Amino acid sequence: MARALIILTWNEIDGVRAIIPTLPRDIADEIIAVDGGSTDGTREFLEAQRIPVYTQTQRGRGEAFRVGMAHSTGEYVVFFSPDGNEDPNDIPKLFALLESGADMAIASRFLPGARNEEDGQPWPLRKWTNQAFTLLANLIWNWRGSFVTETINGFRGIRRQAFEQIGPLSLGYTIEYELTIAAMRARMKIAEIPTIENGRIGGETKGASWSTGVTFLEFFWGQVKTDLRRRAYFWPYLVVGAVLLLSWVIFAARRRD
Repeated sequence: MARALIILTWNEIDGVRAIIPTLPRDIADEIIAVDGGSTDGTREFLEAQRIPVYTQTQRGRGEAFRVGMAHSTGEYVVFFSPDGNEDPNDIPKLFALLESGADMAIASRFLPGARNEEDGQPWPLRKWTNQAFTLLANLIWNWRGSFVTETINGFRGIRRQAFEQIGPLSLGYTIEYELTIAAMRARMKIAEIPTIENGRIGGETKGASWSTGVTFLEFFWGQVKTDLRRRAYFWPYLVVGAVLLLSWVIFAARRRD
């Protein structure tokens, strides 16, 4: 089988009712679901739609990725969450990028023509945080490649060989950031499409913003420490350090004025 669509759910009955019946069954050669232990009828609804459902024995989005890969066979894999945020019309576009030679295909909320859920808000903190982590990843690990505008969004595709080469270890929401950074380090081909992030269809966001942000900081610092121990990426770190120091000097000078 060439294309595998992995649907990720955890108490998303409103979303699956609205979205899953509209998905063309020929959108992929293989469609499976990974469920985190839903109690609202999500699993039963998917099974009624004749979609095989595999239950995680361990919580976490990263674990869901690994369970989905273990129970699918397609070479080109797209992960999709039917919560309303992700546009199912972009699924074929992600597959097309993989089939055209990309190792990783990301639905970006920051390309021209894209939309982030927080666009228009006076303080889009989640958006700014995402862009900050993305900028750092590009400056340190992708300084020789084309700028990647979205490193964190979970709506993405990956070649099975690339996933197995990376062997991600994250249990939770850092799985996508880990995959992107590893792909940058390995100089894999990362391609993007603009996507429109819509509002949720019922349910609740599973990751609290502040705790998730702290988790990402811890993960990022772990990646930095690994590089420092290996004495890798010296020049990118030097440039980032110089930029941060210069920014602090300018800020301090303006405060004195």
